[in-house]
Amino acid sequence: MTLAVLVAISVMWVPLAIFLLGKGEGKSTGAVCGMVGTVVIIGAILQAAVFKDGFVAGLLFAHGLLYCITSYALVTGVEDGLNTVANVSFTVAIVSLIYAILFFTGGPVLEGGKRLLESSNYFGFACLGYTVLTIEVWGFGYGKCPAKLLAWSLILWAFIGLYVPAFWLFTSGTLPF
Repeated sequence: MTLAVLVAISVMWVPLAIFLLGKGEGKSTGAVCGMVGTVVIIGAILQAAVFKDGFVAGLLFAHGLLYCITSYALVTGVEDGLNTVANVSFTVAIVSLIYAILFFTGGPVLEGGKRLLESSNYFGFACLGYTVLTIEVWGFGYGKCPAKLLAWSLILWAFIGLYVPAFWLFTSGTLPF
């Protein structure tokens, strides 16, 4: 389920990046953000309820909500809407950083030496990328990060943080590292 959601997220990141590079239109780009945000939130619900994976669902929920508020800001053109997007993005950056740490370490050791989470260097690396991206969105919302930097970061991380883990796992059942 999560792998399909990663592919869906790319359908938002790349068009948003192209919009930030000056090609495209805000309302239709916002509509894409909203559709993808909705798919991500539905995916998070399924991940938690059907696949009994509240851990990954939490990361999906945080990002899905960010995509929905981005959609609202772009579709409505609200004044200072990017400040709200920035504030939500800052919170999602914190969440992504926590996930990165947990993916790298495998989380705390429980009684009997077990862990609730298997460590994954690749997903830890990807979550660090998500952290950087959401910090860039935060900076962009307050005029501290140029649109071009955010756009190219979205394009780069669409490949590294979305396509590679999704398609590598789809085809080989493993991660690159």
